[in-house]
Order: sequence, then C-alpha cells, then structure tokens
Amino acid sequence: MKEILKEIIRTNQNRDFSDIRSRDLRIPINAGKIITLIGPRRSGKSSLLQFTIKELLRNGTKKDNILFINFEDERLNFDQSNLDLIIQAYRELYPDNNIENCYFFFDEIQNAEGWDRFISRIFENISKNIFLTGSNAKFLSAEISTVLRGRAISYILFPLSFSEFLSFLSIEKDIYNVQNKALIINAFDNFLIWGGFPELVNMESTLKTKVLQEYFNVMIYRDLIERFSISDPHVLKYFIKKVIANITKPLSINRIYNELKSNKYTIGKNSLYQFLDQVSDIFLVRLVNKFDYSQIRREQYDKKAYIVDNGLISSVNYNLSNDYGKLLENLIALEIQKNGYEVFFFKSLKACDFIMKISDGFIPIQVSYTFYDNDTKNREINGLLKASQVLDARQGYIITFDLYEEIKKAETKIHILPAYRFLLHDLKSF
Repeated sequence: MKEILKEIIRTNQNRDFSDIRSRDLRIPINAGKIITLIGPRRSGKSSLLQFTIKELLRNGTKKDNILFINFEDERLNFDQSNLDLIIQAYRELYPDNNIENCYFFFDEIQNAEGWDRFISRIFENISKNIFLTGSNAKFLSAEISTVLRGRAISYILFPLSFSEFLSFLSIEKDIYNVQNKALIINAFDNFLIWGGFPELVNMESTLKTKVLQEYFNVMIYRDLIERFSISDPHVLKYFIKKVIANITKPLSINRIYNELKSNKYTIGKNSLYQFLDQVSDIFLVRLVNKFDYSQIRREQYDKKAYIVDNGLISSVNYNLSNDYGKLLENLIALEIQKNGYEVFFFKSLKACDFIMKISDGFIPIQVSYTFYDNDTKNREINGLLKASQVLDARQGYIITFDLYEEIKKAETKIHILPAYRFLLHDLKSF
C-alpha cells in the first residue's frame, strides 16, 4: 500500500496540468484554513483543485511540495487504521523536505472512512495547506462544518457561468464585433438549453441528453435515496418531477401533498418538506425566498425552487425543453447566485421575478423571453415599478431574448437587455 502511494504521489507530481481551464472562482492558497469545495456533481471541483496546483507551480512552488491523491483510485483501500500511510509515504520519498510546507490536495476524500480525524490531525500537527473535495453523497456543507469544527472554509462551485462557457469555447466576449456577436448569440442558445456542465461543452448534441440523464439519476439514487435512506423512491421521484414542472412558480408543499394523497400515496407533509431540504442540500435545486424585510416571515412563505442547471431540465422534462421563458428565468436565477448575490422573488399586488440584494440596496429584475406585445410589456414594467417603489430602487432590469432599450418611468430607470448582454455584464460591479 505504501509503495502504491509513493507511485501515485510521484505520478501526480509529474502530471501535465497545462490543459486545465481556469474558472471564475479562485480559492485562497494560504488562508490558514482547510479549503473545501462543494457543489453539484460534475461541476468541475476536481479540475479546480488541479488548476490550483497549476497556479502553485507557476508561482514557484516545487512539485515535491505538492501531494495530490484521488481517493477514487481503485488501488487504494483506506480506513482509519491506515490513512497515516499517506504521511509515511511522503516522508520516505522526501526525508529532507519540511512537511509543514507541503500542500495537500485530496479529491473525493469521503471514500476514506475516518477521513475527518485524519484531516484534523494534519491541520493541527503537520500543515495548514489542505484542500478537499467530496461527493454530495457524504460531503454536505453542514456536515463539514460539524466534523471539522470551524477549521474549514467551504466554497460552492456551480456549473459554468455563461462567461466561463464562452471562455471554454474560446469565444471572445466582444459584443460590438458583428461576427463575434453572432457566435455569442449562438452559444447562448446552446447554453440556454444544455446548460453549463463542463464535460458537455464540446460534446456531440446526440450524447448530451444521455449524459445529463445519467447525472440526474446519480443525484437521485446515490445522493438522495442511498444517502438519506429514503424508503419510498417513487414518492421522491414524483416530488422531484413536480418541483421541475413548477420552476418559476412558488412551490406549494400543501398542493403536492394533496395530489399525492389523491393518487393513493401515503406520506406525511413533513417528509415532503424534508425532501425539499434534501434536494437543496445536494445542490439539485436552489431555493429562493419571497422578499420580506423580516427574515422570519421570509422563511414562512412558499419558496421558488430553481434547478441548478438548465441541461438537467431539458434532459428530464421534454415539455420544458421548449419553454424558453421558463428556461431563461431559471438560468438568470442561477447566474445571479453564481456571482454571489442573495436573491428573492417579489409578490404583492404585482409580481417581480427577482430582487437582487447588493451592498447598498436592491435591484429589481424581470425576465421575459418575448417582450413585444403590450400586455406583456405593461405587466413586466408595472411589476418592476411596484418592486422599485417598495424597495426605493432607482434602477431595474428587464431581461429579454433580444431587445435592447432604456426607458424612464417615474423615478426608475429601466434597462431592457438581451440576456447574453446581461450575463456578460460585470455583475460583481453592482
């Protein structure tokens, strides 16, 4: 086992990381904390670890000060009794190195029983430079906080943002070059339907549905059914189908409970609330609260549930794959969160799709794929103006497929933008 570990350590130190692509998320190198990467399956967590190694090497760190192990390697069979072989193998390979300067990168560490105690021991006695990823089946953020007792900082890595998607396709983000703009719009059409899982960027369209369905099934069976020991998977699947079908609408657990009851399913209402928490825990959905200045009341209202990537929607619900309005709203909800903003929906006498919380206030945002008929215009503008009035906001956005315009209503400047332009705007500048 120790000899195998030495081989793995040396092989990984000599890997060529030149083809690893950068992401917008940068994890800190010398934070003095254990860095954990969480997020949906196949979102690129392992690649981000490798990119961090690439940056360390580029900045002068010696390769023999980097230890990278993927715990899914079939040659490894760890438990609490033999994890220390990793440290022994490294010390024997590099007896003259100060191990305190070593950077430890452990991918899919949940496969090792007793990993948390091992990591805590490294942190306390050997090195502060520790970077971890793990599967959602056993590596949820709440559990990390518990087992590592304040020693860790977690970062969420989502599938690619639209800006990252263009970078992966080597498309310049210049919307004023006519030829390049056509490439951007074509890429956006693709992104809207197939989403941003990195593996799919250059994949043949005929394979995308099958791959995405496989992602979805692994989330259902391994991350949910096995992970939470769910005894009635049929009810869970029915619940998830309802969640997907109702994106863009407040999700009524009462309504789903009554539908299940009328179809002769036996399940408690509390179990459905638990399902909602669990699909959120594994990052299949992102929950959005109704806006209220009171945090207590926000938690009491029905929430909206948005799917973590449009490709999952298109691959499991054919009807929604052609509903560009719902796909666009789902996409905007996720892009706002990818940029680190808290987001709400607004519902009063009028409705506004999103309220984006920024440092000094709020920005109301409407999403309307088509924006040509007067009824749609009036509804979207009036909803935005009502939210602006409540929030005392001086500007708002209406995101469309292809319309570009600015109008002033009352005290509010309304920016009407094509989605691709909004997504390429530096959202972090708000």
